[in-house]
Amino acid sequence: MAAAEAAAAVVLSSFLKADPAPVPESAGTAAATAATSSAMAAAAAVAAAARTGSEARVSKPALATKLLSLSGVFAVHKPKGPTSAELLNRLKEKLLAEAGMPSPEWTKRKKQTLKIGHGGTLDSAARGVLVVGIGRGTKMLTSMLSGSKRYVAIGELGKATDTLDSTGNVTEEKPYDKITQEDIESILQKFTGNIMQVPPLYSALKKDGQRLSTLMKRGEVVEAKPARPVTVYSLSLQKFQPPFFTLDVECGGGFYIRSLVSDIGKELSSCANVLELTRTKQGPFTLEEHALPEDKWTIDDIAQSLQRCSSLLPAELALKKSKPEESNEQVLSCECITLNETKGEDDVIKTL
Repeated sequence: MAAAEAAAAVVLSSFLKADPAPVPESAGTAAATAATSSAMAAAAAVAAAARTGSEARVSKPALATKLLSLSGVFAVHKPKGPTSAELLNRLKEKLLAEAGMPSPEWTKRKKQTLKIGHGGTLDSAARGVLVVGIGRGTKMLTSMLSGSKRYVAIGELGKATDTLDSTGNVTEEKPYDKITQEDIESILQKFTGNIMQVPPLYSALKKDGQRLSTLMKRGEVVEAKPARPVTVYSLSLQKFQPPFFTLDVECGGGFYIRSLVSDIGKELSSCANVLELTRTKQGPFTLEEHALPEDKWTIDDIAQSLQRCSSLLPAELALKKSKPEESNEQVLSCECITLNETKGEDDVIKTL
């Protein structure tokens, strides 16, 4: 209050000290009254704004309590560049910073764990919907792996790479000038329904507890995983402008768009890699309606998103509202959980 009144006084004082504009003598009284009224109104506005800002500030312990009470599943927009795990860490750091955690004065108090994780890894070169679980919502992430996903992929004919996308080294080049739109459309049925697919070597799949992509980057010899059953619910060609073609794909869990594009290139007696990849839907979450951009990664925005998104989940996955913890007895530690497209203990990564 004192700061608000002081700010108002400064505005009023500076306004009254300003050189008055010349006015006719007969209008002097009216002009003076109007000037004083304007100054008073400006001062009142400043005081009100300062008072509102003061009242809007929420204590860090209260924010920590609210953060710990968050529980459920929501979606964020992952841009190109960071890995899914890196994005999750960025989200975690933003939330902890907003809640003022951890802080030295809290280190001796009772610890509470903030659990946060994501289900369904997106490649670093891909963008789109990334489903995030927080609190007890991390237990719901497995269901996100088996649910359907939708992608828009831009493939490039004539070039094959070791990663099956544009981030890798070119390993082969073949002509594509004879390929027509009808040629592509005629083979898509072969990749629709329940099919067998060989996953890429550069992937989150593991061998002896280590990711295949990590082993490949070390230069180690890695054998391709055997083909496994996957499901493609729908597949259509949206655009063809050689050498580029755009696909709309809806698929089940464990499916690799990079393998699909590579296999399409081979089927056309050429080769192909993924140039751009966007996940537009994961389970009930869509990119346009539900994915929070980074400027919305706040405790309040996520709380609102959790509330909106709870109606999207099956009844058996609905979570009861958790009780808020005592704000003066908490410290946040953090547990990050990453679930990949295959299930098993090796596919859950926890970082304290």
